[in-house]
Amino acid sequence: MEKRNKIIYWVATSLLAFGMLQSGIFAVLRTKEWEDLITGLGYPVYFLTILGVWKILGVIAILIPRFKLLKEWAYAGFFFAMTGALVSHLAIGDYAVKAIAGPSFQIVFIILSWHFRPADRKISSVNQ
Repeated sequence: MEKRNKIIYWVATSLLAFGMLQSGIFAVLRTKEWEDLITGLGYPVYFLTILGVWKILGVIAILIPRFKLLKEWAYAGFFFAMTGALVSHLAIGDYAVKAIAGPSFQIVFIILSWHFRPADRKISSVNQ
C-alpha cells in the first residue's frame, strides 16, 4: 500500500472511529442533549440505545484485524446511519451547520476509510 493511501486511510479511520465512538457513548448514556436531538427528529428515546451500541460495536469491528465481512457490514451501517441522520435533519427543516456538517463529514470519513483500507481488510473476489 502506498504511503499516501495509508495516511489517508488512518486519518479518515481515526476521525470516523473517534466521532462514532463519542456519539455512541453519549447515545448509550442518553445525555439530555442527545435525548433532545433524537426526539426533535421524531424518533423514540430508546433508539439512542440501539444506535449507540451499534456505533460502538462498529468502531470495534473496523479497528480490529481480520473479520473482513464484519468490517463491510460496519461500514455499511455507518453509512446508513449517517445518511439517515442527514436526511432526518433536512426533512424537518433543520439546516443548522452543526446538523448538516456532522453527518456530512462522517459520510466523507466513511467513504475515505472504506476506499483506502489496506488489502488485508478487504474482501477479495474469487475471480481476481
